[in-house]
Amino acid sequence: MPVALVTGAGRRNGIAHAIAVALAADGWDVAVTSSAERDRELPYGGDPDRDPALLEAELAAHGVRSLRLDADLADPAAPARLLAEVGAELGPVSALVLSHAYSVDSGLLDTTPESFDRHFAVNTRAAWLLIRAFAEQVPAGGGSVVALTSDHTVGNLPYGASKGALDRIVVAAARELGGLGIRSNLVNPGPVDTGWMDEATRTALVAEQPSGRLGTPEDAARLVRFLVAEEGRWVTGQLIHSDGGFSV
Repeated sequence: MPVALVTGAGRRNGIAHAIAVALAADGWDVAVTSSAERDRELPYGGDPDRDPALLEAELAAHGVRSLRLDADLADPAAPARLLAEVGAELGPVSALVLSHAYSVDSGLLDTTPESFDRHFAVNTRAAWLLIRAFAEQVPAGGGSVVALTSDHTVGNLPYGASKGALDRIVVAAARELGGLGIRSNLVNPGPVDTGWMDEATRTALVAEQPSGRLGTPEDAARLVRFLVAEEGRWVTGQLIHSDGGFSV
C-alpha cells in the first residue's frame, strides 16, 4: 500500500484528522503527526478529550497500517527525523499532506518578534524542510505534496504572512521537483470551524457563504484525496480555493 504522512492531526474535529481517515478509506497506510504542547498553546486550547488511540482505531478499521508521531515542528531537526521514522516503520512516503498550523491572532502593531518567528518556524520553515526531506526519499514513481493554506491576514499578521510564504514554497516545489515525479499543490478550504469560532464569528461567516453553510473538514479531505490519487496526477502548481464560493 502507498504511504501518506499527514501533519497536524491533533484534534478530532480538525482537517488533518478528516484527511487521515479519508486516505485510509482509500487504501493508504497513514502516518500522522501532532503536538499536544502546541495544541495547548492555541487560544481555544487542545482537544480536552484528546485520545490518540481513537484516531488509530479509525484508521485500523480500514485495514491499513498507521503510525502516530508526536513532533514539535518548531524544531528544525524534526522534519528529517519524521520522514526517516515513517520510512523505517511503513516505507517511503508517497503523499505529504501539510495540515499543521500555528495561529495566535495579532496585528501589525502588536505582533511580537517572538510570535512572528514562531509562526514562521512552524508554518513555513517546517513545511519547506518537510518537502525537502520528502523529496529526498520519494519512491521512484514520484508522489504528491498538498499543503493547507489560508487568506486570513488582517488582524492575524504572523499567521497570514507565514501562510503566504508557504504558498510560494509549494508553488516552487511544483517546478523544482517535477523531474522527480512530484506534484505540489495548495488547498485553501476557507472558513472551517475546527473549534476556533465563537457564535458571532460563525454567524458572520455563514452570512458570507453563497451555500449558506460553513465548510467541514470532510469537504477539504475530499479534494486532498483526489490530489494525492492517480486521478489528480496532472494537477500541479495550483492554489485551489475549495471554499463553497466564500472567496468569490
